[in-house]
Amino acid sequence: MDSGLAAIAAPRNDVGWGMALTQDQKLEGVRALLNPRSVAIVGASDRPGNWSLRVFQTLRRFGFPGPIYPVNPRNKTVWNGETCYPSLVDLPKAPDHVVVIVPGAAAIDAVAQAGKVKARSATVFTGGFGEGGDPKGRELAVQLRQAIEDSGLAVSGPNCLGNLAAPHRFMTIPDDRIADLEPGPVAIVGQSGGIVMAIQRALHARGVRTSYAITSGNEIGLYTSDYIRYLTDDPHVRVIVCFIESIRNAAEFRRACEHARDVGKPVVAVKIGGSEESRRAALAHTGSLAGSLQCFDAVAETIGVIRVDTLDEAIEAAEYFSHAPIPRGSRLGGMTFSGGMKGLMLEAAERHGLSFPALAPETLAKVGEVLGVGTSLGNPLDAGFAALSSAEAYFKCVEILRADPNIDVLLLQEELPPVARTNNKIDNLLQVDRMVAERPFPPVAVASMISYMFTEYTREFRARLAHLPVLQETDKALKAAGAAGRYGELRAQTVPATSDGPRSSKPNIAPVLRRRSKAADGLSVLNEADSKELLRAYGIRTPREVIAGSADTAIMAAKDIGYPVVLKLLAAEVQHKSDIGGVMLNIRSENELRSAYTKLAQNLAKARPGAKVEQVIVAELVSGGVELVLGVQRDPEVGPVVMFGSGGVNLELHKDVAFGAVPLPLWQAKAMIERTAAGTLLRGYRGADACDEGSVLAALTALGKLAHDLGDQVESIDINPVVALPDGQGAVALDALVVLRS
Repeated sequence: MDSGLAAIAAPRNDVGWGMALTQDQKLEGVRALLNPRSVAIVGASDRPGNWSLRVFQTLRRFGFPGPIYPVNPRNKTVWNGETCYPSLVDLPKAPDHVVVIVPGAAAIDAVAQAGKVKARSATVFTGGFGEGGDPKGRELAVQLRQAIEDSGLAVSGPNCLGNLAAPHRFMTIPDDRIADLEPGPVAIVGQSGGIVMAIQRALHARGVRTSYAITSGNEIGLYTSDYIRYLTDDPHVRVIVCFIESIRNAAEFRRACEHARDVGKPVVAVKIGGSEESRRAALAHTGSLAGSLQCFDAVAETIGVIRVDTLDEAIEAAEYFSHAPIPRGSRLGGMTFSGGMKGLMLEAAERHGLSFPALAPETLAKVGEVLGVGTSLGNPLDAGFAALSSAEAYFKCVEILRADPNIDVLLLQEELPPVARTNNKIDNLLQVDRMVAERPFPPVAVASMISYMFTEYTREFRARLAHLPVLQETDKALKAAGAAGRYGELRAQTVPATSDGPRSSKPNIAPVLRRRSKAADGLSVLNEADSKELLRAYGIRTPREVIAGSADTAIMAAKDIGYPVVLKLLAAEVQHKSDIGGVMLNIRSENELRSAYTKLAQNLAKARPGAKVEQVIVAELVSGGVELVLGVQRDPEVGPVVMFGSGGVNLELHKDVAFGAVPLPLWQAKAMIERTAAGTLLRGYRGADACDEGSVLAALTALGKLAHDLGDQVESIDINPVVALPDGQGAVALDALVVLRS
C-alpha cells in the first residue's frame, strides 16, 4: 500500500489527475482524502463564523486522532492558543490532508504548496472557479486544474462543503447539527453540499446511519465516478445516493456504476437537467452544462443507476436498500387493514406503471380459510378485522402472500408508534422481521398511509427491525418498492454480462469516413450516399439507387431501377434537401424525370445563388408501411445515445421517441420500441397490417453497433424516415445524414 500512496503523493508534471491515473491510483487518492493521518487548515482565522474554526471544532468533536495544523501567515495563534503556522512548509510534519479555505489565486497556491510538501489530498472549499460562467473564474479553474495535475493531490471541490467519513472518525463539514458519527449502510455523494447534508439529516431522523457524505463541488479534481468506485468496495455501504448536476467523464461514470451494479450496490441518483432552467442552474453552480434527462435515463438503466425525481424519493429508496435485498422483480403484493389504503395503493400503482398481479388460486383459497366468509380477497389483500384481532391470522396471511409465485415484494401496512404501548399489533413486526431474516425472499417492506415524524422511541423501535424497510406514505412507498424491483429486473438482464449473440466483425468503414466534408463548428459530414453506404456496411437496408451527374445519366439510372423513382440533390453542404426543394417524389416517366431535374436545379439556384447541380440520387420509390426515425445523438454528459420513434409529422408534433444506450443491448432495443406509439403502429393498429418489427429491431441494434464502433468520432446520425414494410418485407432507410467530430 505504501508504494501506491507514494505514487499519489509524488508531484507529476506530465499527467492530469482526471485522465491519466490508473484506477488503483484513483482509489488510493479517495482513500487518502477520507482517511488522512493529519490535517492542515489553510486560512485559519478567529473571525466569528469562519469555516476554518468550525472545521477544526468538528474534527476535535468527533475525535479525529491525528494532528491538526492551523495555517495563516497573519496569525501566530488561533482558536484559544493553537499555534498557527505561516505556511505548509513550516509545519513540524508534512500534512496528509489540506483543507483550503482561501479564495482564488491563494487557493491555487495552497494546492501547489501542498503538492510540494507531499500531502496526499486536499479539500478546496472556496468557489469562484467558473461556476458562474465568468471568464475570470474559468481562467482560475484552468489554473487550479493545472495545479492539481502538477501536485498529484486527490482533491475534492472546489466550491464544496467538506466531507464525512464515519468509519474513520473524519469530518470536515462545518455542520453543528450532526450529533454523532456512526457508520451505516448509506453513502452520499453530491455536487451540492446543502443537498448532501439535507439527505444525511433526513436519513438520520429516520434512524438510518450514513457512513460517508461527500460534497464534490465543481469536481475539478476528483469526479463523482471516483467516489462511487471507492464506496462500492467499502464493506459498510449497501447503497450510494447521488445528487448530480453534471457528469464530468461519461466513460468513467459508466464503469464505476457498472462495478457497483455488478456487486449489487444500487446507485440512487437525483439528476437535474430536465429543463432549460435546471441546465442553466447547473452551469451557474458547477460551471458545467447538464444534459438531457432522457439521455441520462437511457444509459442509467443499463449501468445500474436508479434515477428518482425528488429528494424524498431518494430517501425512500435508500431506506429500502439499507434494510432489504434487491427484489427479483417489480410485481407487488400488499396487505392492508383499510379499504381506503388498498385503493390508494392500486391508484398509485397505475400512476407509476406498477402492478399488483392477481393472486394465485391456491393463495386465494388459503387466505379465504384464514379470514373467513365475507372478506374481499385480492391483491392488495385487505386483511381487515381478522388480522387486526388475531396475531395468528396476521402471520398466516403474511406467510401465504410471501409464498405466492406472483409477488416479488410484499408491502405491509403499518405505522411505527411514537411512544410505547400505543399500538398492540406493532409487535407483530418483530416476528415478521425474524421471518424475513430466516427467508429473505420475497422481501417485505412496511408502508404507511402518510408521512410522519420519528420520535426517539420510534427510532429505537425501528432499530429492532433490521430486515424491514420502513417506507412512508403510499405513493412514495410504492415508487421505492417498484424502483427496487425494476432495478432487480434490469440487473438480471445485465449481470453477468452476456452477449445477445455471436459478435460480428467490425466492417472496414475507413474509406467511407475519408470522404467526409468539412462543416461548421469543427464538424464534418457524409453526404447522403456515403451515409447510406455506412449504414449498409452494418446491414441496414437502403433503397436501390444510383448516383447521376446529369439529366441523361439520371434517366438511364431510372430505366435500370424502374419507375416510379425519387430524385434527390446530392451535396454535402445541403443537409436538409427538402427545405430547398431538393427532393422530387413519385416520378413516373422520362419526361417527368427531365422536368424534375430542371426544377431541382432551379430550386438550388434560388436557395444558393450561383450553385449548380453536380450530382443527384435516383432511387426506387418505397411506399406503404410505417414511417419511423432512427438516430444517434451525442449528449454533452453521457455521450452518444440511440434514438427511435415515429417519423414524419409525428416526430415534430408529438416527440414520440425513446432513447437507448451505446452499445445498445437487445433487451433495451426491444423496450425502446415498446415505449413508443410507433411500436403500437408496428404491431398493427385498428385493423392495419402488422409491419416487420424484427427488421426494425435489427436495424436499431445495428445502429447501436455503428455508433459504438465510431466512438468519439460520432456527433449524430439521422435516419429519417425509415419505412417499416409489411411483416416479412423488411425495413428501409430512405434518407440518412452522418455528422462526425474531428
